Amino acid sequence: MNAPLRRVAISVLVLFTLLIVNVNYIQVVRSDELREDSGNTRVLTEEYSRERGSIVVDGTEVALSTPTDDTLEYLREYPQGPVYAPVTGYYSLLYGAWQVEDAENEVLAGSDDRLALRRLADLFTGRDPAGGDVVLTLDPAVQETAMTQLDGATGAVVALDPATGAVLGMASTPTYDPARLSSHDPGAIRDYAAELDAMDTDPRLNRAIQDNYPPGSVFKVIVSAAALASGEYTPDTVVPAPDTLTLPGTSTQLRNFGNSSCSSSQEQSLIDALTISCNTAFAQLGIDLGEDAVREMAEGFGMTGESLDIPVQTAGSSVGDIESEAALGQSSIGQRDVRMTPLQAAMVAAAVGNDGTLMTPYLVDQVRAPDLTVIDRADPEELSEPVTPEVADQLQEMMESVVANGSGRAARVSGVTVAGKTGTAQVAEDVPDHNWFIGFAPADDPQIAVAVFVANGGGTGGDTSAPIAREVIEAYLEGQGG
Repeated sequence: MNAPLRRVAISVLVLFTLLIVNVNYIQVVRSDELREDSGNTRVLTEEYSRERGSIVVDGTEVALSTPTDDTLEYLREYPQGPVYAPVTGYYSLLYGAWQVEDAENEVLAGSDDRLALRRLADLFTGRDPAGGDVVLTLDPAVQETAMTQLDGATGAVVALDPATGAVLGMASTPTYDPARLSSHDPGAIRDYAAELDAMDTDPRLNRAIQDNYPPGSVFKVIVSAAALASGEYTPDTVVPAPDTLTLPGTSTQLRNFGNSSCSSSQEQSLIDALTISCNTAFAQLGIDLGEDAVREMAEGFGMTGESLDIPVQTAGSSVGDIESEAALGQSSIGQRDVRMTPLQAAMVAAAVGNDGTLMTPYLVDQVRAPDLTVIDRADPEELSEPVTPEVADQLQEMMESVVANGSGRAARVSGVTVAGKTGTAQVAEDVPDHNWFIGFAPADDPQIAVAVFVANGGGTGGDTSAPIAREVIEAYLEGQGG
Protein backbone atom coordinates (compact mmCIF):
# COMPACT_ATOMS: atom_id res chain seq x y z
CA MET A 1 0.00 0.00 0.00
CA ASN A 2 1.46 3.37 -1.00
CA ALA A 3 1.80 6.21 1.52
CA PRO A 4 -1.14 8.37 0.37
CA LEU A 5 -3.54 5.40 0.47
CA ARG A 6 -2.21 4.38 3.86
CA ARG A 7 -2.83 7.88 5.24
CA VAL A 8 -6.40 7.85 3.94
CA ALA A 9 -7.01 4.43 5.52
CA ILE A 10 -5.64 5.59 8.86
CA SER A 11 -7.76 8.76 8.70
CA VAL A 12 -10.91 6.75 7.97
CA LEU A 13 -10.08 4.35 10.82
CA VAL A 14 -9.55 7.28 13.25
CA LEU A 15 -12.80 8.94 12.18
CA PHE A 16 -14.70 5.65 12.49
CA THR A 17 -13.23 5.10 15.97
CA LEU A 18 -14.22 8.62 17.03
CA LEU A 19 -17.73 8.01 15.71
CA ILE A 20 -18.07 4.80 17.74
CA VAL A 21 -16.74 6.54 20.86
CA ASN A 22 -19.15 9.46 20.40
CA VAL A 23 -22.15 7.17 19.90
CA ASN A 24 -21.29 5.23 23.05
CA TYR A 25 -20.70 8.46 24.98
CA ILE A 26 -24.09 9.84 23.96
CA GLN A 27 -26.00 6.58 24.46
CA VAL A 28 -24.33 5.50 27.70
CA VAL A 29 -22.70 8.42 29.51
CA ARG A 30 -25.11 11.21 28.56
CA SER A 31 -28.28 9.17 28.14
CA ASP A 32 -29.88 10.21 31.44
CA GLU A 33 -28.89 13.85 30.94
CA LEU A 34 -30.41 13.98 27.44
CA ARG A 35 -33.50 12.05 28.50
CA GLU A 36 -34.17 14.52 31.30
CA ASP A 37 -33.40 17.63 29.22
CA SER A 38 -36.64 19.63 29.08
CA GLY A 39 -35.53 21.05 25.73
CA ASN A 40 -35.32 17.61 24.09
CA THR A 41 -38.33 17.64 21.76
CA ARG A 42 -38.29 13.85 21.35
CA VAL A 43 -38.49 13.43 25.12
CA LEU A 44 -41.27 16.02 25.32
CA THR A 45 -43.25 14.34 22.57
CA GLU A 46 -42.87 10.98 24.31
CA GLU A 47 -43.86 12.41 27.70
CA TYR A 48 -46.94 14.13 26.34
CA SER A 49 -47.98 10.98 24.45
CA ARG A 50 -48.69 9.30 27.80
CA GLU A 51 -51.45 10.21 30.18
CA ARG A 52 -49.73 11.72 33.22
CA GLY A 53 -51.10 10.61 36.56
CA SER A 54 -53.33 12.84 38.66
CA ILE A 55 -52.70 14.68 41.90
CA VAL A 56 -55.69 13.96 44.12
CA VAL A 57 -57.14 15.65 47.22
CA ASP A 58 -60.00 13.96 49.05
CA GLY A 59 -61.11 12.11 45.92
CA THR A 60 -60.90 15.17 43.63
CA GLU A 61 -58.26 15.58 40.93
CA VAL A 62 -56.53 18.91 41.48
CA ALA A 63 -54.06 18.21 38.65
CA LEU A 64 -54.91 15.93 35.71
CA SER A 65 -54.14 15.32 32.06
CA THR A 66 -56.79 15.51 29.37
CA PRO A 67 -56.57 14.37 25.69
CA THR A 68 -56.01 16.97 22.97
CA ASP A 69 -56.07 17.09 19.16
CA ASP A 70 -52.65 18.68 18.79
CA THR A 71 -49.12 17.24 18.50
CA LEU A 72 -48.79 16.95 22.25
CA GLU A 73 -51.49 14.43 23.03
CA TYR A 74 -52.24 15.43 26.64
CA LEU A 75 -52.75 18.80 28.33
CA ARG A 76 -52.07 19.33 32.03
CA GLU A 77 -55.02 21.00 33.77
CA TYR A 78 -55.61 22.37 37.28
CA PRO A 79 -59.35 22.77 37.97
CA GLN A 80 -58.79 24.72 41.21
CA GLY A 81 -55.38 25.98 40.17
CA PRO A 82 -54.68 28.98 42.43
CA VAL A 83 -56.02 27.21 45.55
CA TYR A 84 -53.63 24.27 45.28
CA ALA A 85 -50.82 25.87 43.26
CA PRO A 86 -48.50 26.26 46.29
CA VAL A 87 -48.52 22.46 46.62
CA THR A 88 -49.09 21.04 43.13
CA GLY A 89 -46.80 23.45 41.32
CA TYR A 90 -46.91 23.14 37.53
CA TYR A 91 -45.85 20.87 34.66
CA SER A 92 -44.56 23.15 31.92
CA LEU A 93 -43.20 22.74 28.41
CA LEU A 94 -40.70 25.52 29.02
CA TYR A 95 -40.02 25.48 32.74
CA GLY A 96 -40.24 21.81 33.64
CA ALA A 97 -41.99 20.57 36.78
CA TRP A 98 -42.32 22.33 40.13
CA GLN A 99 -43.42 21.38 43.67
CA VAL A 100 -45.27 18.02 43.86
CA GLU A 101 -45.28 17.81 40.06
CA ASP A 102 -41.47 17.71 40.33
CA ALA A 103 -41.03 15.78 43.59
CA GLU A 104 -43.35 12.98 42.44
CA ASN A 105 -42.52 13.21 38.75
CA GLU A 106 -41.46 9.58 38.38
CA VAL A 107 -44.77 8.33 39.76
CA LEU A 108 -46.84 10.79 37.71
CA ALA A 109 -44.84 10.03 34.53
CA GLY A 110 -45.10 6.27 35.10
CA SER A 111 -41.35 5.65 35.35
CA ASP A 112 -41.24 4.90 39.09
CA ASP A 113 -39.88 1.45 40.03
CA ARG A 114 -43.11 0.74 41.92
CA LEU A 115 -44.92 0.83 38.56
CA ALA A 116 -42.52 -1.59 36.83
CA LEU A 117 -45.06 -4.43 36.69
CA ARG A 118 -47.61 -2.10 35.14
CA ARG A 119 -45.12 -1.08 32.44
CA LEU A 120 -44.31 -4.73 31.74
CA ALA A 121 -48.00 -5.56 31.43
CA ASP A 122 -48.44 -2.64 29.02
CA LEU A 123 -45.78 -4.15 26.72
CA PHE A 124 -47.57 -7.49 26.51
CA THR A 125 -51.12 -6.19 26.29
CA GLY A 126 -50.52 -3.23 24.01
CA ARG A 127 -52.25 -1.00 26.52
CA ASP A 128 -51.33 2.70 26.40
CA PRO A 129 -48.78 3.51 29.13
CA ALA A 130 -49.93 5.90 31.84
CA GLY A 131 -48.63 7.44 35.04
CA GLY A 132 -49.70 6.73 38.60
CA ASP A 133 -51.71 8.98 40.89
CA VAL A 134 -50.43 10.83 43.94
CA VAL A 135 -52.99 11.24 46.72
CA LEU A 136 -52.22 14.15 49.05
CA THR A 137 -52.97 14.50 52.76
CA LEU A 138 -54.59 17.92 52.33
CA ASP A 139 -58.06 18.64 53.71
CA PRO A 140 -60.07 20.71 51.18
CA ALA A 141 -61.85 22.79 53.83
CA VAL A 142 -58.55 23.71 55.48
CA GLN A 143 -56.81 24.55 52.20
CA GLU A 144 -59.66 26.59 50.79
CA THR A 145 -60.25 28.48 54.05
CA ALA A 146 -56.56 29.26 54.47
CA MET A 147 -56.22 30.59 50.92
CA THR A 148 -59.38 32.68 51.30
CA GLN A 149 -58.26 34.14 54.62
CA LEU A 150 -54.82 35.03 53.23
CA ASP A 151 -56.24 36.72 50.13
CA GLY A 152 -54.67 40.13 49.65
CA ALA A 153 -51.75 39.38 51.97
CA THR A 154 -48.29 37.93 51.50
CA GLY A 155 -48.09 34.98 53.83
CA ALA A 156 -48.61 31.32 54.53
CA VAL A 157 -50.65 28.87 56.57
CA VAL A 158 -49.61 25.33 57.50
CA ALA A 159 -51.92 22.90 59.30
CA LEU A 160 -50.78 19.50 60.59
CA ASP A 161 -52.33 16.45 62.18
CA PRO A 162 -50.33 16.42 65.44
CA ALA A 163 -50.65 12.65 65.87
CA THR A 164 -49.33 11.67 62.43
CA GLY A 165 -47.56 14.65 60.85
CA ALA A 166 -49.94 14.64 57.87
CA VAL A 167 -50.13 18.08 56.24
CA LEU A 168 -53.79 19.15 56.34
CA GLY A 169 -53.24 22.52 54.70
CA MET A 170 -50.40 24.37 53.01
CA ALA A 171 -51.37 27.80 51.74
CA SER A 172 -49.13 30.50 50.33
CA THR A 173 -50.04 33.89 48.91
CA PRO A 174 -49.96 35.59 46.53
CA THR A 175 -50.81 32.65 44.30
CA TYR A 176 -50.96 32.00 40.56
CA ASP A 177 -52.66 29.82 37.93
CA PRO A 178 -50.44 26.80 37.15
CA ALA A 179 -52.55 25.99 34.07
CA ARG A 180 -51.22 29.10 32.34
CA LEU A 181 -47.65 27.83 32.78
CA SER A 182 -48.69 24.36 31.62
CA SER A 183 -50.40 25.20 28.35
CA HIS A 184 -49.17 24.10 24.91
CA ASP A 185 -48.58 27.69 23.74
CA PRO A 186 -44.93 28.70 24.40
CA GLY A 187 -45.64 32.36 23.74
CA ALA A 188 -48.50 32.47 26.23
CA ILE A 189 -46.39 30.62 28.79
CA ARG A 190 -43.56 33.16 28.46
CA ASP A 191 -45.98 36.09 28.69
CA TYR A 192 -47.52 34.76 31.91
CA ALA A 193 -44.11 33.97 33.40
CA ALA A 194 -43.06 37.55 32.65
CA GLU A 195 -46.15 38.79 34.52
CA LEU A 196 -45.18 36.73 37.54
CA ASP A 197 -41.55 37.85 37.30
CA ALA A 198 -42.67 41.49 37.39
CA MET A 199 -44.57 41.10 40.66
CA ASP A 200 -43.03 42.40 43.88
CA THR A 201 -43.28 38.92 45.44
CA ASP A 202 -42.95 35.78 43.32
CA PRO A 203 -46.19 33.73 43.59
CA ARG A 204 -44.35 30.55 42.55
CA LEU A 205 -42.43 30.49 45.84
CA ASN A 206 -44.21 28.42 48.47
CA ARG A 207 -43.69 30.62 51.52
CA ALA A 208 -44.97 27.87 53.80
CA ILE A 209 -41.84 25.79 53.28
CA GLN A 210 -39.36 27.44 50.92
CA ASP A 211 -38.40 30.55 52.86
CA ASN A 212 -37.82 31.29 56.53
CA TYR A 213 -38.49 34.35 58.64
CA PRO A 214 -37.84 35.78 62.12
CA PRO A 215 -40.54 34.16 64.28
CA GLY A 216 -40.74 36.78 66.99
CA SER A 217 -42.56 35.73 70.12
CA VAL A 218 -43.69 32.28 68.92
CA PHE A 219 -40.08 31.31 69.76
CA LYS A 220 -40.93 31.95 73.41
CA VAL A 221 -42.69 28.56 73.41
CA ILE A 222 -39.29 26.95 72.82
CA VAL A 223 -37.62 29.03 75.53
CA SER A 224 -40.48 28.11 77.88
CA ALA A 225 -39.93 24.45 77.01
CA ALA A 226 -36.22 24.75 77.83
CA ALA A 227 -37.04 26.36 81.19
CA LEU A 228 -39.64 23.74 82.15
CA ALA A 229 -37.42 20.87 80.97
CA SER A 230 -34.59 22.09 83.21
CA GLY A 231 -36.64 21.17 86.27
CA GLU A 232 -35.94 24.55 87.81
CA TYR A 233 -39.11 26.24 86.56
CA THR A 234 -42.86 25.60 86.57
CA PRO A 235 -45.59 27.72 85.02
CA ASP A 236 -45.96 29.45 88.38
CA THR A 237 -42.27 30.26 88.87
CA VAL A 238 -41.79 34.00 89.28
CA VAL A 239 -39.28 35.51 86.83
CA PRO A 240 -37.92 39.05 86.42
CA ALA A 241 -40.07 41.18 84.10
CA PRO A 242 -38.60 44.70 84.06
CA ASP A 243 -39.90 47.52 81.89
CA THR A 244 -36.51 47.61 80.16
CA LEU A 245 -33.58 45.21 80.11
CA THR A 246 -30.05 46.39 79.46
CA LEU A 247 -28.45 43.60 77.43
CA PRO A 248 -25.24 42.23 79.03
CA GLY A 249 -22.02 43.89 77.92
CA THR A 250 -23.88 46.64 76.02
CA SER A 251 -25.77 49.84 76.59
CA THR A 252 -28.65 48.53 74.45
CA GLN A 253 -31.98 48.53 76.19
CA LEU A 254 -34.48 45.86 75.19
CA ARG A 255 -38.08 46.96 75.65
CA ASN A 256 -41.50 45.37 75.63
CA PHE A 257 -43.90 45.74 72.71
CA GLY A 258 -45.12 49.32 72.51
CA ASN A 259 -42.84 50.24 75.43
CA SER A 260 -45.40 48.66 77.72
CA SER A 261 -44.90 47.43 81.27
CA CYS A 262 -45.36 43.72 81.90
CA SER A 263 -45.86 44.07 85.65
CA SER A 264 -45.94 46.90 88.15
CA SER A 265 -43.80 44.75 90.45
CA GLN A 266 -41.22 44.17 87.68
CA GLU A 267 -41.70 40.40 88.02
CA GLN A 268 -44.38 37.86 87.14
CA SER A 269 -45.04 34.15 86.84
CA LEU A 270 -43.76 32.33 83.76
CA ILE A 271 -47.32 31.58 82.63
CA ASP A 272 -48.25 35.26 82.85
CA ALA A 273 -45.10 36.26 80.99
CA LEU A 274 -46.08 33.99 78.07
CA THR A 275 -49.73 35.03 78.26
CA ILE A 276 -48.91 38.69 77.62
CA SER A 277 -45.69 37.92 75.70
CA CYS A 278 -43.28 39.84 77.90
CA ASN A 279 -40.05 40.50 75.98
CA THR A 280 -37.84 41.45 78.90
CA ALA A 281 -38.87 38.37 80.89
CA PHE A 282 -37.99 35.97 78.07
CA ALA A 283 -34.78 37.72 77.07
CA GLN A 284 -33.54 37.41 80.65
CA LEU A 285 -34.87 33.85 80.91
CA GLY A 286 -32.93 32.81 77.82
CA ILE A 287 -29.76 34.40 79.18
CA ASP A 288 -30.22 32.60 82.50
CA LEU A 289 -30.80 29.24 80.79
CA GLY A 290 -27.74 29.64 78.56
CA GLU A 291 -27.18 29.17 74.84
CA ASP A 292 -26.78 25.39 75.00
CA ALA A 293 -30.18 24.83 76.65
CA VAL A 294 -32.01 27.15 74.24
CA ARG A 295 -30.26 25.80 71.15
CA GLU A 296 -30.69 22.14 72.11
CA MET A 297 -34.40 22.63 72.71
CA ALA A 298 -34.82 24.45 69.38
CA GLU A 299 -33.02 21.62 67.58
CA GLY A 300 -35.21 19.10 69.39
CA PHE A 301 -38.24 20.80 67.86
CA GLY A 302 -36.64 20.49 64.40
CA MET A 303 -34.68 23.74 64.08
CA THR A 304 -31.48 22.06 62.91
CA GLY A 305 -30.93 24.19 59.81
CA GLU A 306 -31.48 21.13 57.61
CA SER A 307 -34.03 20.64 54.85
CA LEU A 308 -36.94 18.24 55.17
CA ASP A 309 -38.17 16.05 52.32
CA ILE A 310 -41.97 15.96 52.56
CA PRO A 311 -41.39 15.06 49.54
CA VAL A 312 -41.03 18.69 48.39
CA GLN A 313 -37.76 20.04 49.77
CA THR A 314 -38.11 22.66 52.49
CA ALA A 315 -35.86 25.46 53.68
CA GLY A 316 -34.14 24.93 56.99
CA SER A 317 -35.00 26.62 60.29
CA SER A 318 -32.39 27.49 62.89
CA VAL A 319 -31.44 29.66 65.84
CA GLY A 320 -28.48 31.04 63.91
CA ASP A 321 -25.27 32.41 65.39
CA ILE A 322 -25.26 33.53 69.02
CA GLU A 323 -21.97 35.24 69.80
CA SER A 324 -22.76 36.81 73.17
CA GLU A 325 -25.23 36.95 76.03
CA ALA A 326 -26.70 40.07 74.48
CA ALA A 327 -27.31 38.15 71.25
CA LEU A 328 -28.81 35.30 73.29
CA GLY A 329 -31.28 37.71 74.90
CA GLN A 330 -32.41 38.97 71.50
CA SER A 331 -32.56 35.45 70.07
CA SER A 332 -34.69 34.31 73.00
CA ILE A 333 -37.54 36.53 71.80
CA GLY A 334 -37.26 35.20 68.25
CA GLN A 335 -35.24 38.05 66.78
CA ARG A 336 -31.66 38.51 65.57
CA ASP A 337 -30.66 35.43 63.47
CA VAL A 338 -33.50 33.11 64.47
CA ARG A 339 -35.38 31.89 61.38
CA MET A 340 -38.40 29.61 60.98
CA THR A 341 -40.46 28.37 58.08
CA PRO A 342 -44.22 28.40 58.73
CA LEU A 343 -44.02 24.59 58.51
CA GLN A 344 -41.50 24.57 61.35
CA ALA A 345 -43.73 26.86 63.41
CA ALA A 346 -46.63 24.43 62.94
CA MET A 347 -44.32 21.58 63.98
CA VAL A 348 -43.65 23.33 67.30
CA ALA A 349 -47.37 23.57 68.03
CA ALA A 350 -47.96 20.00 66.86
CA ALA A 351 -45.24 18.58 69.12
CA VAL A 352 -46.68 20.30 72.19
CA GLY A 353 -50.15 19.08 71.27
CA ASN A 354 -48.90 15.52 70.73
CA ASP A 355 -47.62 15.07 74.30
CA GLY A 356 -44.12 16.23 73.38
CA THR A 357 -43.59 13.93 70.38
CA LEU A 358 -42.83 15.56 67.03
CA MET A 359 -43.97 13.57 64.00
CA THR A 360 -42.27 13.91 60.61
CA PRO A 361 -44.50 16.03 58.34
CA TYR A 362 -45.60 14.50 55.04
CA LEU A 363 -47.76 15.53 52.08
CA VAL A 364 -48.35 12.25 50.22
CA ASP A 365 -50.85 9.82 51.70
CA GLN A 366 -50.95 7.23 48.89
CA VAL A 367 -49.41 6.34 45.57
CA ARG A 368 -51.76 4.57 43.16
CA ALA A 369 -51.22 2.65 39.94
CA PRO A 370 -53.24 3.74 36.88
CA ASP A 371 -55.90 1.13 37.77
CA LEU A 372 -56.22 2.89 41.19
CA THR A 373 -54.56 0.03 43.06
CA VAL A 374 -52.70 1.44 46.08
CA ILE A 375 -49.02 0.55 45.67
CA ASP A 376 -47.65 2.62 48.55
CA ARG A 377 -49.13 4.23 51.63
CA ALA A 378 -47.67 6.73 54.11
CA ASP A 379 -46.33 5.30 57.35
CA PRO A 380 -46.15 8.08 59.97
CA GLU A 381 -42.74 8.37 61.63
CA GLU A 382 -41.55 10.02 64.83
CA LEU A 383 -38.98 12.74 64.18
CA SER A 384 -38.02 13.59 67.76
CA GLU A 385 -39.25 13.94 71.33
CA PRO A 386 -38.23 17.46 72.34
CA VAL A 387 -40.08 17.41 75.69
CA THR A 388 -41.67 14.89 78.01
CA PRO A 389 -45.46 14.54 78.26
CA GLU A 390 -45.29 16.32 81.62
CA VAL A 391 -43.54 19.36 80.13
CA ALA A 392 -45.93 19.28 77.15
CA ASP A 393 -48.88 19.45 79.58
CA GLN A 394 -47.35 22.50 81.25
CA LEU A 395 -46.76 24.18 77.90
CA GLN A 396 -50.34 23.40 76.92
CA GLU A 397 -51.60 25.08 80.09
CA MET A 398 -49.51 28.16 79.33
CA MET A 399 -50.60 28.31 75.67
CA GLU A 400 -54.25 27.93 76.67
CA SER A 401 -53.80 31.00 78.86
CA VAL A 402 -52.45 32.96 75.86
CA VAL A 403 -55.72 32.39 73.98
CA ALA A 404 -58.06 32.59 76.93
CA ASN A 405 -56.54 35.61 78.69
CA GLY A 406 -53.78 37.14 76.62
CA SER A 407 -52.51 38.18 73.21
CA GLY A 408 -54.20 35.29 71.37
CA ARG A 409 -57.84 36.06 72.23
CA ALA A 410 -58.78 36.43 68.55
CA ALA A 411 -58.06 32.70 68.05
CA ARG A 412 -60.85 31.61 70.40
CA VAL A 413 -63.31 29.09 68.93
CA SER A 414 -66.76 28.78 70.47
CA GLY A 415 -67.10 25.58 72.48
CA VAL A 416 -63.47 24.56 71.88
CA THR A 417 -60.37 25.21 74.00
CA VAL A 418 -57.55 26.51 71.82
CA ALA A 419 -53.88 26.63 72.89
CA GLY A 420 -51.65 29.06 71.05
CA LYS A 421 -48.99 31.75 70.92
CA THR A 422 -48.82 35.00 69.00
CA GLY A 423 -45.72 36.51 67.47
CA THR A 424 -44.78 39.95 66.14
CA ALA A 425 -41.34 40.03 64.54
CA GLN A 426 -39.41 43.18 63.74
CA VAL A 427 -37.88 43.16 60.25
CA ALA A 428 -36.07 46.47 59.75
CA GLU A 429 -36.53 50.12 60.53
CA ASP A 430 -39.57 51.61 58.74
CA VAL A 431 -40.60 48.14 57.52
CA PRO A 432 -43.89 46.72 58.87
CA ASP A 433 -43.54 43.81 61.30
CA HIS A 434 -44.23 40.17 60.45
CA ASN A 435 -47.23 38.65 62.24
CA TRP A 436 -47.48 35.07 63.52
CA PHE A 437 -49.78 32.73 65.37
CA ILE A 438 -49.25 29.06 66.24
CA GLY A 439 -51.69 26.82 68.07
CA PHE A 440 -53.62 23.57 68.32
CA ALA A 441 -57.17 22.47 69.10
CA PRO A 442 -59.03 21.06 70.86
CA ALA A 443 -56.39 21.55 73.53
CA ASP A 444 -57.40 18.42 75.46
CA ASP A 445 -57.52 16.21 72.33
CA PRO A 446 -55.58 17.97 69.54
CA GLN A 447 -56.77 17.20 66.03
CA ILE A 448 -55.15 20.11 64.21
CA ALA A 449 -52.04 22.22 64.75
CA VAL A 450 -51.72 25.42 62.76
CA ALA A 451 -49.23 28.17 62.00
CA VAL A 452 -50.19 31.45 60.35
CA PHE A 453 -47.60 33.86 58.95
CA VAL A 454 -48.41 37.26 57.47
CA ALA A 455 -45.39 39.05 56.02
CA ASN A 456 -45.14 42.75 56.90
CA GLY A 457 -48.70 42.73 58.17
CA GLY A 458 -47.99 45.80 60.24
CA GLY A 459 -50.20 44.82 63.15
CA THR A 460 -49.61 42.16 65.78
CA GLY A 461 -49.89 38.41 65.59
CA GLY A 462 -52.91 38.67 67.84
CA ASP A 463 -54.92 40.96 65.59
CA THR A 464 -53.66 39.80 62.15
CA SER A 465 -52.77 36.09 62.25
CA ALA A 466 -54.84 34.74 65.16
CA PRO A 467 -58.20 35.37 63.42
CA ILE A 468 -56.97 33.44 60.37
CA ALA A 469 -56.00 30.52 62.60
CA ARG A 470 -59.45 30.59 64.19
CA GLU A 471 -61.16 30.28 60.79
CA VAL A 472 -58.89 27.42 59.72
CA ILE A 473 -59.42 25.53 62.99
CA GLU A 474 -63.19 26.00 62.80
CA ALA A 475 -63.30 24.81 59.17
CA TYR A 476 -61.44 21.63 60.01
CA LEU A 477 -63.32 20.77 63.17
CA GLU A 478 -66.68 21.39 61.50
CA GLY A 479 -65.65 19.03 58.71
CA GLN A 480 -64.73 16.39 61.28
CA GLY A 481 -68.07 16.77 63.04
CA GLY A 482 -66.42 18.61 65.94
